[in-house]
Formats: sequence, C-alpha cells, structure tokens
Amino acid sequence: MSRAPTTPAIGLPQERIHRHNLGTLLRHVHLAGSVSRATLAERMGLNRSTIMALTAELSTAGLVREEPPTGAFAGAGAAGPRREDQRGRAGRPSLVVRVRPDWAYVLAFDVAVDRLVAARVGLGGAVLDRREAVRQRAGADLDRVVDVLARFGRQLYEAAPAESVCVGIGASYCGMIRPGDGMVRFGPDMGWVDQAFGAELGRRLGLGIPVPVGNEAHLGALAEQQRGAGIGFQNLLYLHGDVGVGGGIIVGGKLLDGDGGYGCELGHMVVNPYDGRPCGCGSHGCLEAEVGERALLDAAGRPADLWGRDALRAVVDDADRGDEVAREALRRIGDWLGIGVANLINLFNPGMVIFGGMLRDVYPGAAPQVRHRIATNVLPVARERVRLRTSALGDDSTLVGAAELGFADLMADPLATLARTRTPA
Repeated sequence: MSRAPTTPAIGLPQERIHRHNLGTLLRHVHLAGSVSRATLAERMGLNRSTIMALTAELSTAGLVREEPPTGAFAGAGAAGPRREDQRGRAGRPSLVVRVRPDWAYVLAFDVAVDRLVAARVGLGGAVLDRREAVRQRAGADLDRVVDVLARFGRQLYEAAPAESVCVGIGASYCGMIRPGDGMVRFGPDMGWVDQAFGAELGRRLGLGIPVPVGNEAHLGALAEQQRGAGIGFQNLLYLHGDVGVGGGIIVGGKLLDGDGGYGCELGHMVVNPYDGRPCGCGSHGCLEAEVGERALLDAAGRPADLWGRDALRAVVDDADRGDEVAREALRRIGDWLGIGVANLINLFNPGMVIFGGMLRDVYPGAAPQVRHRIATNVLPVARERVRLRTSALGDDSTLVGAAELGFADLMADPLATLARTRTPA
C-alpha cells in the first residue's frame, strides 16, 4: 500500500533524527516482512545511500538481512537484464531488506474470559512458539492467571535459541486498562477491579523487562489495521466479542483512546434503554447485553448452565443446518448488532467494520440483519463505501496486538533497546 514519507520534522537534533529513521525503517520491514531498498527510500523520503547506511546498521545489529530479490521483487531476476531508474541510469534491481524473526522476539500474553495464551513472536510478527490453557470462570483470579502466564513465559524464554534476544513483552486483557502501569481498573466479566496485572506478571517473570498491558479490543483493532483485514484503511471500527463486546476505533491511522485511555467501550453503548437486558456494568440495554454470549444462548433456548465458545458455535452450526430457533436467535442478535453498527458508522464514517472474537463466528449468520439496519439507518453518504469483514487474524488478533505492544520500544529506538535487553535475566 502507498505510504506518505515519514521524514521527521526539521530542526530535531541529528541523533534523534537518526534514531527515528532507524526505527521507521525497521517498522516498515517488520510490518511487511521484506521491502526493497528502493521502496524504503520512496516511503521514507530519503535517498538510497541513506537507506543503505541505515540498513547496514540494522544488519550489523542482527535485526535485518539484505538479499538479492526473488519472486515478485526480482522482475527478470538479480542476474538478469539491468534496469534503469527514473533518471535513466542503469542498475541492478534493488536489494531486499528482510527481518530476522529467529533472532529478536517478544513474549506476548492474551487473557480472555475463557483462555490464557502465551507466545514467542518473532520480529516480523510470526508466532514461533505458544502455550495455551483454559481459564475457569471463577471470579477475581489474578494470582492464578499470573501464575500460569509467568510459567508459560519462562518456558518460552528458556526454549528460545541461545543466540536470540527477547526485546520486549506485551499483554492483552479483557478489561479497562490504566495506561502506563498495566493496572486493570475494571474487568466486569471476572470481577477484576484495580488489579495490578502488568506489574505482578513482570515481577513473576523475573526477566527485568516491564510488561505493558492493553485492552484486548484496542489491541485487536491495531493488529487488524496493521496486519489483518484492515490493511490500508486509516479509519476503521473493530468489534470484539468474548462474553461481552469490546471495541476499538482507528481514526486517521491512530487509535481513539479517550482522555484517560478508557475510550471506545462500544459494548456499553446503550441500544435498548427501555426493556434492555441487564449488563455486567450495572446498566441495562448495552450493546453487549443484547448481542453477547448470554443473549445469544438465551435466545436459542440453551440452558443457563451452558456457556462458552463451543456453546456459541453450536448455535451457529444448528442455524446452518436449518434449526429455526437457532436461526431466529441469530436474526435477533443481528438486529441489535446492526443498530449498534449503524450508530457507529454514522458517528465515525469508517471505511471498514471488522468483527472479531466470538462475533467472527456469529456475524455470517447475522449479516442480513446487520446489513438491513445499515441500509435503513445509516446516512447514504456514510454507508456507500463502508465494508464489513470478519477478522483476518482469527482468534489471534488480540495476541498479535499484544506482540506489537511488546515491539514498541524496539521500533522507537532499535539500538538502545537491544543494548538494554541483550543481557539475560
């Protein structure tokens, strides 16, 4: 996709400009996996000699490598006919810069209502190793969650190649997170209030690396925009279903996070204020109360002691097989979901709406009602271009977002971050 040049503002100290350029180049390669020198020069607005020098530094540091072009990069091949640049000068095809995913990695953690996931994610975004466990619905369970994740994290760290380096850690949690210290201010589905998740996980991991934490739907939105269904879209909405519904909004390429970092709680937008279902937040008629796990299972006539992703998928499967009760349940959920999405489209005029988490399973059967509400309730100029998609990253959208949180310091200042993290804990 086309990107505007990312040259920093004139007037910055030269060293800051240099660090910025190193980080920007690494980020381009990190997100794309491989980029030609010529493309990097175009995207960053720098000359090729500067790109060559920056790439050489990152290569010496072990973060990238340069190779002759192959496949789509090669054209006629590196040993084939010489090409001419825009000024008519002959030359070989530009070398391709690739990440080294086996050398620099982060530990990523994802805490959902029903599962705990830990992964070693290499530079470039590839999941190299992972661990997963069931999370019981047993109320405030900070100690157990941290115990399991810390054990997984140490296993992943110790199993990594001896020459590799952990450059960061990132975690996703299904609740409202205070920016800066990883405190879970409110996690209604499991009763977490002011739980020091990030600090405690960092302490028990014992790697000497801080653990930034993000809201799962916020991180899922960023992951889908950078690596998933939303690539190339600067304005998008991401709706993430778990037991409830979370949301992330990207505006102008940036996450809309609010004054205190608690913005985009789309699941608590009231869509049915008069006879709405009770919500875990204490209100009634919230979007997540009308389209979340319990709403679908109740509409499908499932017993109160039945819950979880498998139970939701069973309703979807029954609807696919023609069960009219299950179909009607999806229609009902789809209507409320459509009302919420219609309101959001009118407010934010996104280019894309992405459905993730359990909504990825539910949306195909609910799509006719969602589209009907959009056609009926959205302004024509706002609906004419919007696209509706399910998550391209599947259940890993929030895990991928957590990994990107872990890579943030490396992308901001690659060489300084390496210097801090090379020494094993």
